[in-house]
Amino acid sequence: MQSSDPNEDTEWNDILRDFGILPPKEESKDEIEEMVLGLQKEAMVKPFEKMTLAQLKEAEDEFDEEDMQAIETYRYKKRLQEWKALKKKQKFGELREISGNQYVNEVTNAEKDVWVIIHLYRSSIPMCLLVNQHLSLLARKFPETKFVKAIVNSCIQHYHDNCLPTIFVYKNGQIEAKFIGILECGGINLKLEELEWKLAEVGAIQTDLEENPQKDIVDTMVSSIRNTSIHDDSDSSNSDNDTK
Repeated sequence: MQSSDPNEDTEWNDILRDFGILPPKEESKDEIEEMVLGLQKEAMVKPFEKMTLAQLKEAEDEFDEEDMQAIETYRYKKRLQEWKALKKKQKFGELREISGNQYVNEVTNAEKDVWVIIHLYRSSIPMCLLVNQHLSLLARKFPETKFVKAIVNSCIQHYHDNCLPTIFVYKNGQIEAKFIGILECGGINLKLEELEWKLAEVGAIQTDLEENPQKDIVDTMVSSIRNTSIHDDSDSSNSDNDTK
């Protein structure tokens, strides 16, 4: 049933408005005043305050001297905001050495949503030195991720050399991935891009690599295994024929 007040907020009135039976709802005085104030406030905003730094550069000739002074102040504030945002994002940028008694604070209890990559190593193991070298470069490339290393004896007593290098990947206090030993870490000929891909696969970094650097090696290995299998099947078939 139609309401006696055409401006009343009812489902029936909305249906009647949709069909044009009732006129559009009259806006209240408060709503109109709020809209007018919003339009006035928007009109007071200088055009340059809506522009990016690049757009300001292109439009410099369109502003008078007073505007240009305001623009310089605006540019400074804009650059300062961008710099602060960049510094907030790029908070790490190096492979830091920590000790066992810092592990919980630096790794397990790291800041919320920050990825932490820790390498447990011994300097007497060449593969550990290679991993440290690669991680140092990756730390500079991905400063939003926290990279740390620790001599294994300071964290875990009697840890076996066969388990080194050991890389743990943490986020919010949880181990999200682990690479234990030479093979899991990528082998003695591990390349920087291969380690980058491994860490990107588990989400610790955002790589710009488009495919696995080891794809060609994997394809070659698969092809070799397939060819060997075909060759073995052929030999077995020939042997069976000779027996008959």
